[in-house]
Amino acid sequence: MPSLPNPVRAGIRAVGLLLARIGWVGVRRAMRTAELAWPRVVTGMARMSKATVDVAMVGLAVGPAAIAGVGVATPFWTLAFMIGGGIAGATISLVARHYGAGHRAAVDRAVKGSAVLAVAVTLPLAVLFWAVPGPLIALVGPGDEAVRLGADYLRVIGWAMPFAALSLVASRALVGAGDARTPMAVRAGGALVNVALNGVLIFGLGMGVRGAAFGSLLSNAGVAAVFMWGFSKGHLPGLGTLPLKVAVHGAAPTRQTLRRLVRIGTPLAGANAVRGGGQFPLLAVVGLFGPQVVAAFVIALRVRDFLNTPGWGFGLASSSLAGQALGRRQAGRADAYAHEVLRFAVVVYTIGAAAAFAGARPLAHLFTSEPAVIGLSVGLIRAACVSAVFWGVLSASVGALRAGGDTRWPFYGNLLGLLAFALPLAYAGAVSVGGLPALGTSALRGALVLEMAVPAAVAYGRFRTGRWRRRAPVRQAAG
Repeated sequence: MPSLPNPVRAGIRAVGLLLARIGWVGVRRAMRTAELAWPRVVTGMARMSKATVDVAMVGLAVGPAAIAGVGVATPFWTLAFMIGGGIAGATISLVARHYGAGHRAAVDRAVKGSAVLAVAVTLPLAVLFWAVPGPLIALVGPGDEAVRLGADYLRVIGWAMPFAALSLVASRALVGAGDARTPMAVRAGGALVNVALNGVLIFGLGMGVRGAAFGSLLSNAGVAAVFMWGFSKGHLPGLGTLPLKVAVHGAAPTRQTLRRLVRIGTPLAGANAVRGGGQFPLLAVVGLFGPQVVAAFVIALRVRDFLNTPGWGFGLASSSLAGQALGRRQAGRADAYAHEVLRFAVVVYTIGAAAAFAGARPLAHLFTSEPAVIGLSVGLIRAACVSAVFWGVLSASVGALRAGGDTRWPFYGNLLGLLAFALPLAYAGAVSVGGLPALGTSALRGALVLEMAVPAAVAYGRFRTGRWRRRAPVRQAAG
């Protein structure tokens, strides 16, 4: 496949070469990391743009209540990415190591098993969100109008969950086999379709939040269909031959395969659920400040999610490159990749966060024209920028841990950061505690930072022990 030069690729390569010049990374490893990472960064931008576009478009078309409603509904349906991300994290771990070891039948079983688990877990949630969206949104309580709009959005968007989970599994399987460009092309195409559909449905047909939901549902279904067709044929028109081909009528995944996927994926799904699902109680606390603060907080979360897109590339590059090295029993090479990808990632995150910090006010204007919401958003966006740098440490550290199947510690870190730090601090901002006056919105800024700083410290500490290199050796029978 010919090279596809673009600003993202050029920028990541430039940072890699600069770091190599000052001796922080090796040139060859930096360029290999960059080539694997940049398509995943673009893929991350594509996926994050869907949620960001939904919030921005409904905010401009309907108002702050729509931002709050869609913002509260988004963590519900993105459970697909939290749970599916855990399963897909196990997928890349097994695929990278079996692919590196040349065990193609085991790769086939890992992909099939991941797809089965992804649908089995997300389909019941889609039914639940269709049946009772209103009471679920009301649990967070951002206001009557926001609850109504959020329920309209969730009732439709919930059906996108199985498709989103399948797309995650397919993307991670290809990255595990060293192909990050195919997922980039397919999912970027889906994002463009999503934006076009949103424009027609929200502004052209006046469907408001339901238009945003239908646009996301249709684009996610289309992306999943493309991946399924490509895996069954072993190629995609215009993109060439895929490194993986799944035998549709071949052997079913074994119980041992499913057990390994569950063992590796459950802690990752748990960590994702704590970080993403933690938005439910966090948004409930933010709701105590009123609808305008909820809208501003949601805007800050969307900006932070977008700033995290390098984690898609660097975390998965670490999992793939270190995982393949472990599959060949080259622990030293795996360690070198993991450490250098971490340095590389943190520098890229810092550059992006600094740019967003400086442009916080123009970013807020992209979501709303309400002066009060814009004023609140600026400080929260800047706190989100600081938080994003810690997310970079977390993503790269988890990528290495995932390569070795060592996935429990990120879960512990996310749980600690949310329950012991972010939630108590946010609550102290809204309510007087122990006779002390409420801290106000400054507490929300601190909560955004601590929510990522604590799990980053835990995951990095575990990574530094090096124990991830010695876990779960590859066995062909384990497929």
